[in-house]
Amino acid sequence: MAPNPIIMQAVEQMGYRVTVGDVATKAGLNINLTERGLLALASEAGGHLQVADTGDVVYLFPPNFRTIIRNKYLQLQLKEWWEKVWRVLFYLIRISFGIVLLLSIALIFLSIFLILTAMNQDNDSSEGSHSGGGMIFMPRFWIGPDWFWFLYWDYDNPRRQSQRRQPTTEANQMHFLEVVFSFLFGDGNPNADLEKRRWQAIGTIIRNNQGAVIAEQISPYLDDTGTGYANEYEEYMLPVLSRFNGRPEVSPEGQLVYHFPELQTTANEQQTQPVQAYLREGLWRFSQANSSQLMLAIGLGAVNFVGALVLGSLLASGEVAAKLGGLVAFAASIYGVLLAYGTGFLAVPLGRYFWIQWKNRKIEARNQIRQERAVILNQPDAELQKKLAFAQQFAAQSIIGSEDLAYTTETDLIEQEIQQNSQT
Repeated sequence: MAPNPIIMQAVEQMGYRVTVGDVATKAGLNINLTERGLLALASEAGGHLQVADTGDVVYLFPPNFRTIIRNKYLQLQLKEWWEKVWRVLFYLIRISFGIVLLLSIALIFLSIFLILTAMNQDNDSSEGSHSGGGMIFMPRFWIGPDWFWFLYWDYDNPRRQSQRRQPTTEANQMHFLEVVFSFLFGDGNPNADLEKRRWQAIGTIIRNNQGAVIAEQISPYLDDTGTGYANEYEEYMLPVLSRFNGRPEVSPEGQLVYHFPELQTTANEQQTQPVQAYLREGLWRFSQANSSQLMLAIGLGAVNFVGALVLGSLLASGEVAAKLGGLVAFAASIYGVLLAYGTGFLAVPLGRYFWIQWKNRKIEARNQIRQERAVILNQPDAELQKKLAFAQQFAAQSIIGSEDLAYTTETDLIEQEIQQNSQT
């Protein structure tokens, strides 16, 4: 099995010399999973183990270990290749919805134009046979907005030109075809990495407190911590203890603190890392496109839907398509698809809008609860201060330097013994 890419990334970020606790804290991974992953990575990438006098292990990796792994595993090569291909494919998928919209509008209104022209010619022929001839009347009707004006209107608008000279944002850099996809489906889950951020924050809090914390320091990063019995006995801490190999300690007053010995050992001196006061979920946005871009998408969607209804009324008898054939017959054959697309183009964003409102209310409620827990921690009462003081009795940090090593796989064991004897 190929090494864990999350562990590989954490090793690179921490300078290629790490302990299990370092990586578990950085990546927010389970301690046991991290240890197995580091052993596998060291085996495959030519890493070295450095064992301290205390029995703690430091993993040392060559800076080019990712290249070594990539050359060994076809799976990683294929994954990197697929990521590049998928970026292109996903971009094509994104713009395809805008292309289909424009093609749908073009087909609908061109079909309407051909049908009305044919109907007008039939009427003129009928009138001409009674009146002995006459001038052919070409109907004039509105077939929707000037698409090219919609697509390029900002180049002729002085106000838009002045805005374009300002620093651009991601939304302003969207072109029309990307805006259509954003209008339909949004721009992704803002909390896709929520679990990763949660466990990274919890690991950082434990590391900042030198491996000893109380439940109130962790609860601002958890969801519902329970009520009643579960809340009183802090059962919500069980997943944290399991993930980071912690153990509870009981004070003389019967209060619980949590000790994480494996997060107290590090390969390099660790400074206090900044971390948010509580885990804040991001609110869903309807779209990153600006209001004028969204109005453009809505306008074209409405034109497409109304045009589909008009075309349906003209094709209702079925005689027109059979008589004209060609493009009109083709439009009649896929009319159900055109109408479904036109309806869905407006219905999907509308439904998504109400879903986002419901989703954001729940997110705001969870954020509010976590924030309240953080406020309690920042304004501790006497009991909470006692718990924090008791936790400090277990706080420690063990830095494994080169002078603390009893054994390393970088050199032969006999050679190390000779070096140690010479030093003594």
